[in-house]
Amino acid sequence: MRILLTNDDGIEAEGLACLEKIARTLSDDVWVVAPQTEQSAKGRGITLTEPLRVNKLGDKRFAVTGTPTDCVILAVNDLMPEKPDLVLSGVNRGHNVGEDVSYSGTVAGALQGMAFGIRSIALSQSLERFHDDVVAHWETAEAFGPGIVARLLEQKWGEGVVMNVNFPRLPPELVKSVEVTRQGFRDIGEMHAIRRTDLRGRDYYWMAFRGAPQEHADGTDLRAMDEGRISVTPLHIDLTHMQSVNDLKKVLGGAPPKGPHEK
Repeated sequence: MRILLTNDDGIEAEGLACLEKIARTLSDDVWVVAPQTEQSAKGRGITLTEPLRVNKLGDKRFAVTGTPTDCVILAVNDLMPEKPDLVLSGVNRGHNVGEDVSYSGTVAGALQGMAFGIRSIALSQSLERFHDDVVAHWETAEAFGPGIVARLLEQKWGEGVVMNVNFPRLPPELVKSVEVTRQGFRDIGEMHAIRRTDLRGRDYYWMAFRGAPQEHADGTDLRAMDEGRISVTPLHIDLTHMQSVNDLKKVLGGAPPKGPHEK
């Protein structure tokens, strides 16, 4: 089995080293194509307005001056001799749950693999709090990642599905269970902009999470992280809201309607 690894924390990230350990329990044919620098929250961004540079760092190991999506596209189209059988993206420093998945570069790397028809899994390690001084429990992802990935590969997946795996902010011995979850949602206003002033008196803004305690619904990825369980969430890229489609078909269709002031 040929495995492609990518991430959004950059080629030197500890989580990528953790992911390599997970991948090598499954195969000896492991390729790494990851961003040169951190690309967190870049979502499915593709670099269109400037050239991409690829630096070969070793056998089957490349750094790209672009996003996780760029990395997977270049890997599949040019850098690898054949399409991989599996894409693993991560292990992200910090969980990717709730609405995080819509702008996560980690999830985006997996989505691009899915777009190529490759089974793809995003993996993330939750933190006590998001700060440079906080050390992630990489040993938790390393301990449970191989078994979970192997079990997922034994199953049939629906078309257009990626798996989003999140490990709780606990050491391995305190993790008691795995839960198949649905995507949860935080309260409105969790993300906000902090205004500051630079030394020249000009305002600038820094995006941040409020981090306020919230109660999350049972069965969600957010609740699993709250309660120290490993979360496995099948995601898909189809954003169509079918109830609205059915409702709108009752009032739209056929000849285009006239404007309110047209006769």
